[in-house]
Amino acid sequence: MHWITWASVPVLVFGLWFYTSQLTKSFPTLQGKRICLLIAHPDDEAMFFAPTLLALTRPELGNHIKILCLSSGNADGLGDIRKKELVQSGLQLGLRGEDDILVIDDPDFPDSMTVTWHPLLISNLLTSAFAPKMASIPSTSAPHTAIDVLITFDAEGISSHPNHKSLYNGAHAFLKALMRRHSGWDCPIKLYTLTTTNVLRKYMSVLDCPATIIGSMVRKKELGSFPTPLMYISGPLGFRTAQQAMTTAHKSQMVWFRWAYISISRYMIVNDLRKEKTL
Repeated sequence: MHWITWASVPVLVFGLWFYTSQLTKSFPTLQGKRICLLIAHPDDEAMFFAPTLLALTRPELGNHIKILCLSSGNADGLGDIRKKELVQSGLQLGLRGEDDILVIDDPDFPDSMTVTWHPLLISNLLTSAFAPKMASIPSTSAPHTAIDVLITFDAEGISSHPNHKSLYNGAHAFLKALMRRHSGWDCPIKLYTLTTTNVLRKYMSVLDCPATIIGSMVRKKELGSFPTPLMYISGPLGFRTAQQAMTTAHKSQMVWFRWAYISISRYMIVNDLRKEKTL
């Protein structure tokens, strides 16, 4: 009986995984939206946001998703290779075409564990990309933008990487600049950020799904066109797709600790995002 008990554990875990992945498909989500995933380095989309991309690119939802990456990840001189890897990974994760993936290769945004990117520079770049006519729109009119939703890291950046954390501050700076002359209007871009967990939960893989669901249930909820919180749990096939985006696309990054990461990180399976309050 002892061995039967142990043998039943993986069966129960798989059953829980399958159930939760199916359950979250019925949760509120984004539909018919123009969405940009803002990341710092090629491979962020696969290592942290794969469940979100796999969920939101489902054709029946009618979303159009783009990836904007603010560095080529050239810390080790592999920038040109990593740009191509990002395109391949993005397509594997459901994006429509290569034109929906843009990498910014600018010295203002170096791939560095010691550099914080200036929020004003990020704001200016986002303005040129998504609200180029902002200055010419009268303050009596609503601002016009090329996207409806911006998704990025939260203030802790998941891994505390300063480049990740910079995106959060830069995104907020962009939305504040966008609305500075348009008080009284709703911000046309909704900002969603990926929730950072503690280290234990980060490496619990699928076992973190129940805690994530419970945490989502106790949060204050909003429904409508831009619901919050959002939660996406990939099933086994989605998990495998996310892993393959790393192992077959981001080959240059597959050192030993990333093999461990893509095996046990919750972010390869579950994403929970919350809509940020913007001024």
